[in-house]
Amino acid sequence: MNTTPDTDSYTSNVTAGPGGAMTDETGVITGDLTVRTTLTDDGHGAHVAVQYTGADEWYTLTGSPSPIPRGGLAAYHRDLLGRIRRGAGARAT
Repeated sequence: MNTTPDTDSYTSNVTAGPGGAMTDETGVITGDLTVRTTLTDDGHGAHVAVQYTGADEWYTLTGSPSPIPRGGLAAYHRDLLGRIRRGAGARAT
């Protein structure tokens, strides 16, 4: 998991499980993905973007922005990666 010095953003590669991840723009995407989770300006939510690893275009994960749990952005990002690994049209919420 890569972070910026102020930890307001996390970026990781993940392989989506069966059923992939649901995006607003294209529906379900599958395979090797890059996930970027960024803290919202108010500090209480997360914007989530996904792309095919190595591609240029980013897509909004359905449900983004999403409230972040008490554990913070890092915990939310780790949980999100697990949900995407499981697939089933994973969403931000």
